Amino acid sequence: MLRIEAISKTFFPGTINERKALVDLSLHLDAGDFVTIIGSNGAGKSTLLNSIAGRLGVDSGAITIDGKAMKGLKEFQRARYVGRVFQDPLAGTAPDLTIEESLALALRRGQSRGLGRGVTKARRARFVEELRSLDLGLENRLRARVGLLSGGQRQALSLLMAGFTHPKILLLDEHTAALDPQRAALVSDLTNKIVTGEGLTTLMVTHNMEQAIALGNRLVMMHEGKIIFEASEAEKKHLTVARLLEEFTKTKGAALDDRTLLT
Repeated sequence: MLRIEAISKTFFPGTINERKALVDLSLHLDAGDFVTIIGSNGAGKSTLLNSIAGRLGVDSGAITIDGKAMKGLKEFQRARYVGRVFQDPLAGTAPDLTIEESLALALRRGQSRGLGRGVTKARRARFVEELRSLDLGLENRLRARVGLLSGGQRQALSLLMAGFTHPKILLLDEHTAALDPQRAALVSDLTNKIVTGEGLTTLMVTHNMEQAIALGNRLVMMHEGKIIFEASEAEKKHLTVARLLEEFTKTKGAALDDRTLLT
């Protein structure tokens, strides 16, 4: 479903600030794979997601989604293939739109826009059913402005919107990091429910090693733009935080920040 072949990305090349964010990185995901990605700050995790989504262009290499080469496609053109939830709960939703308006827009992601009604009776009924699955009571607040929701509720809504049209690849960029522990646990549970229930092919970046171990069927560790450790589904079942810390120490210069240690 996702093939990343030897991609590289360097910021500010040829200057004193040159930084190699991705170095000949390759990664393949089969349909339904749920891969968690961990690594220290500056490892290239968000750059990888931005490259897949089309927010950043790569210097070399190729990205293919469901057999379609992404080269030359801008971010809005990749929207029909890619769903994404960001770290900031405010980033994935518009505060002045209602819940049902937001869902109607998500339903049309990647499609041409016309002058027809965005919210119809049939769509509203679907929205109610989809929201009910979140178990947050949002199905009773369809006409409430998104800006009135809590951070956890907005992130749950963003997650639902991202998976609404069953994207070829779902990108989760530390989407629980800005939430308090209780709401982070809620969104984490919803993530597992939606991703596994819909069989979504997913890449999730996280600083929380316990979360990285608990979710998904594969795990990848990055450092300085490279993949330095991978765990298959069978290997992941026996992974521990101690083992992941050990893998970090094997790489010269690898360092864990405070957020990574707070698991």
